[in-house]
Amino acid sequence: MGQPAAGNAIEIEGLRKVYAGDGRSPAKEALKGLDLTIPTGAIFGLLGPNGAGKSTTINILAGLVKKTAGRVRIWGFDQDRNPRQSRAAIGVMPQELNLDPFFTPAEALEVQAGLYGVPKSDRCTDEILDLVGLADKAGAYARTLSGGMRRRLLLAKALVHHPQILVLDEPTAGVDIELRQMLWRNVRRLNEERGMTIILTTHYLEEAQEMCDEIAIIGDGELIARDRTENLLARMDGKTLVVTPETPAGEIAVPDGVEIAHRPDGAIALTYSRARISASEVLAALAEAGVGIRDVRTEEPDLEDVFVSLTHKD
Repeated sequence: MGQPAAGNAIEIEGLRKVYAGDGRSPAKEALKGLDLTIPTGAIFGLLGPNGAGKSTTINILAGLVKKTAGRVRIWGFDQDRNPRQSRAAIGVMPQELNLDPFFTPAEALEVQAGLYGVPKSDRCTDEILDLVGLADKAGAYARTLSGGMRRRLLLAKALVHHPQILVLDEPTAGVDIELRQMLWRNVRRLNEERGMTIILTTHYLEEAQEMCDEIAIIGDGELIARDRTENLLARMDGKTLVVTPETPAGEIAVPDGVEIAHRPDGAIALTYSRARISASEVLAALAEAGVGIRDVRTEEPDLEDVFVSLTHKD
């Protein structure tokens, strides 16, 4: 399967999903006309608070939830016109540990490959198990695997049909640091060596900041922001100088627009707008106040700051 003509792995237009009410609760519009494109070969973050519509979007892409309206193209295939091809182009590693406890990892992968119609000659069970670090557990029953090993098996199952797109839905929730690092090594390898497009949802914003080329933030079923990660971070204009004084400092007169805070360790934090005030002006105010500086460092906004500013409702 070649590259999609438009250069986008995923194209979503006007996507709506309304869950019908049941008499006790009203109908809920989970997605409200979502428009989103995800470029081929990207590591793309899909972020948002609980209930934002992330899981609904992923389940629609995976063919597990039927959309109410809109258009979805996966690897150039229209989901309505070419459901088989669009589903074959995407692999999903779900949050839930939905494994048959009486299958071994090797058996689970063979069954999964069979469900996707992968010919025996094209199956790579041993290679995939080696990739996720389960080669030595190929013959062990899934019920004997640790929680981390079961997550590795979920990743392996998502790869059996050689998808062009891999969706990781909260892949590192509740796992240890070693497993997290192993997972991200494998994800980078799949992206760099095979050109696989990766879509990641996560509550670990530092993880998205480190891994993702581009990020979309959705809230209440709508797209709030979508940009390259560095551009989203640049939206936050605030910068903080953290100064450790030679001796404890008293009252300091600072320029208008500078917020000053005395931290418990004796440091002075001065937060200001980079567009309005320069660091030299802030440091000049300290010098005028007679504050000797032992050390100075800066604190830049991170993705969590951007996320909170965009999704916060007054």
